[in-house]
Amino acid sequence: MAGFAGFAVAGLAVATLSPLGAALSTPANAQPVAPVTLYASALGDAQTVEVASVVTEDGAGLDRDSYAAALKPKPTPKPTASTVQGRAASFSVPFVAPNPGTAQAIAYDMVKARGWGDSEFSCLVALWKRESGWRVNAYNAGSGAYGIPQALPGSKMASAGADWATNPATQIKWGLGYITGRYSTPCGAWGHSQSTGWY
Repeated sequence: MAGFAGFAVAGLAVATLSPLGAALSTPANAQPVAPVTLYASALGDAQTVEVASVVTEDGAGLDRDSYAAALKPKPTPKPTASTVQGRAASFSVPFVAPNPGTAQAIAYDMVKARGWGDSEFSCLVALWKRESGWRVNAYNAGSGAYGIPQALPGSKMASAGADWATNPATQIKWGLGYITGRYSTPCGAWGHSQSTGWY
């Protein structure tokens, strides 16, 4: 038992020594120090923010009726689309002079002979490019349409000439007659084709 008491006294002596081996003592006039906790340490590192406020007589209401939104008016676009028989075309078809000796060159001469301008020829080029790619032997297996103007049936073009199946001039002559009778002008036919997918 005496050994245990000696061990306890030795432990007490070690507990009162500082890490450097000197005895710890509290001065008589020392102020008590609050224990340092993790929370207190964090408060010391915290930043503070001060917000200046203005008090008005009417008070700022925060209800949803106290705010108003102003919408900026949209600018009016400048008209750029050309009008084709009362319908606006999606774009103006540019004029490109045809290569001599081509079906388009034949069509250009026929368009001019009817008194139509370059814009009408441009509509015709776009229309028949979509329909047949300007190929004399273009054939649509689904509908039976044939030739540059995609006559349905192709034999209708016989009214313009017996060589309707192989002659681009005959097909163009018939096609321009069809367009004149139904749409007045190539741009009228092109406008209809743009809105419906056919003419």
